[in-house]
Amino acid sequence: MELTPRMKQIFQVLLQEPAAVSVKYLAQQIGVSRRTVQRELEYINVPLKDYELEFVSRTGVGIWIEGSMQEKHRLFAECSAGDDYDVSNREERRKRLILEILKEKGLRKLYYYSSQVGVSEATASADLEAVEGWLGQYGLLVNRKPGSGIEIEGSEDNYRRAIRAFINENIDTQVVREAYEDEGVSTVKEMSLKKSNLGQILNDDIMKRVMDCINSLDHDRVLTLTENSYVGLVIHISIAINRILKNEVIESAADWRESITQDEDYRLAGLIVEALQREFDVDIPQVEISYICLHIKGAKHEKIQWSDVQLDIENKRLQQMVNEMIDVFNPEQAYLIKQDDEFIQGLLAHLQPTLIRLIYGMQIQNPVLKEIRAGYPDIYRSCEKVAQVLERYTGKKVPEQEIGFLAVHFGAALVRMEGRKEEIRRVQAGVVCSSGIGISRLMSSKLEKVFRDQMQLTAYGKNDITPYIAGRVDFFISSIPMDSIEAGDTPVILVNMLLSDDDIENIRRMVYKYERLPKKHKEADRFSMQLEEINLAAAQISTVIKYMDLFKVDNQIGFEELLIAVAEKMSPYSDRQEMIREDILRREHIASQIFAEFGFGLLHARTKGVTRPNFSICMTKDMEPFRHAYFKEIKVVFIMLVPVDDHQDVCRDIMGYISSMLVEEYEFMDIVLSGNKEEIREALSRNLKKFFNKYILRLS
Repeated sequence: MELTPRMKQIFQVLLQEPAAVSVKYLAQQIGVSRRTVQRELEYINVPLKDYELEFVSRTGVGIWIEGSMQEKHRLFAECSAGDDYDVSNREERRKRLILEILKEKGLRKLYYYSSQVGVSEATASADLEAVEGWLGQYGLLVNRKPGSGIEIEGSEDNYRRAIRAFINENIDTQVVREAYEDEGVSTVKEMSLKKSNLGQILNDDIMKRVMDCINSLDHDRVLTLTENSYVGLVIHISIAINRILKNEVIESAADWRESITQDEDYRLAGLIVEALQREFDVDIPQVEISYICLHIKGAKHEKIQWSDVQLDIENKRLQQMVNEMIDVFNPEQAYLIKQDDEFIQGLLAHLQPTLIRLIYGMQIQNPVLKEIRAGYPDIYRSCEKVAQVLERYTGKKVPEQEIGFLAVHFGAALVRMEGRKEEIRRVQAGVVCSSGIGISRLMSSKLEKVFRDQMQLTAYGKNDITPYIAGRVDFFISSIPMDSIEAGDTPVILVNMLLSDDDIENIRRMVYKYERLPKKHKEADRFSMQLEEINLAAAQISTVIKYMDLFKVDNQIGFEELLIAVAEKMSPYSDRQEMIREDILRREHIASQIFAEFGFGLLHARTKGVTRPNFSICMTKDMEPFRHAYFKEIKVVFIMLVPVDDHQDVCRDIMGYISSMLVEEYEFMDIVLSGNKEEIREALSRNLKKFFNKYILRLS
């Protein structure tokens, strides 16, 4: 029998007393009523059987524990071990009450719960009322039956959702995995988990064997699960196995079982159940396969299964939903966000398990939700609007944890957009001490660990500094004072040789500043580099203008046929035509580039099928809209292809400028729709001249 907090208190008092004591004295020592102690003593001999000890009570003498000193010491050590439970801590106490409610289904007396958490029945009753709200979130109802006890009512699905949420909220999943999976001696933290009341829900033997069963399959869908998702799956299965071993009936969830597709995830769940049946020698209900399948589908993975993504994104409804989500997040920047392949791929991969979780009411923890809301309030508020799109498509409320994850994806897209506007480089820093051998080397080692690839560090002695060196580094980090003659115009950060937190923060600010500034060069070198960059940009712009093409196709053409026509226009070689077709199609699969709201389509890709940047225009022969349904009645398709070479940055900038121009320059679109190739070329030239002038200014 598990030792309750109150039993531990009783044993600790009795084991330290040299002679028998009265019940009244014992009650005074642990701070409860005499009646409460007497009720607890009715069960006290049960746990003592494990210690070869006996509880003795004699009228007129008192009560005591009888047995060998060795066993008494062992029991006392057990009562003193475990986590530090403060019964006066209301929040901790109520967590333990929830745990006791969830550990086993069935009717319980209020006294049972009061004993388990170490408080009076009145306090336990008040705590029970307080936790009803938490239980209610998962569809569990506390039913008080006068004269019988307390029973928790709710479906099997709700029960499992609640227990998974409790584990996620209160137990460090990394510690769980290390405590039950790794061989060898457990750490103090892991042993504390196993001994704690919070850890008692996890049966050591069952957890270990479940992990072994899952890991023995060596399946990619298991190996790529994130820490939280993996431990959540193990906990879910362990609880089910524990109940099956106790012959508890697991309800069938026929209302949603029929909707589970028997795909690769379902087959994996079947393999897990087969392994569990062999390991535990039990018959596991068929419904358990569906429960495990749902957990796998709703889990987060460290690696994206791109083949699965491409299968799902054929669904035009999903593409439409993603486009709407981007539109409501930021209408002004929606067009540019839709061009971010990395964002679209990441969002689609994230949405697959998200939709599963929403549809089936599965919970997920977001450990950084508080930080996201506090640090990026604008992004979070915008993602609340994004969540409304999801709610409209699924008919399910999107919890704030899911909104937080959406904020991470959309926030990263905004950061990448900002990053494209500024060049980030590696900062050159000089670390200075008196000799350049001792202290400066030690400081360099610490700084390399903190800043990694952000800084190129060189150690100098104070007498080594020359005007040439001062002209090459961005700033100095020195443990000794340096005057303006030695450092020249180069900034100096004076630091303690041990590099305090304030020193690190000052250096961090300087790194942030200089990694966004042009690299220091001699003026002649800098001018030469500017000339090279300007010449390269001019050459690429000239190529785009010179080879711009306008071609026309039949207005009945389908999308696949159009790709063939485009590829044949871009290259005379069949192998390169296939590369062009596949690369454009791959980009279209990520998210459709047919923009009905702007009246055009944009087929773009980086591809080995071309050797120079290419901008071309495709229209119908009768200048009317494309008639195939895929094109949504647009009148023109723009093709932008960039080669895979060393000039991709400037080519990307040129094509990005043209993309913005298609939306913002209405005059250019009017000229395009006129169908006059030379007028289009002239208009393109005028606009790219503006880009070139801005490009030169940016370099100066």
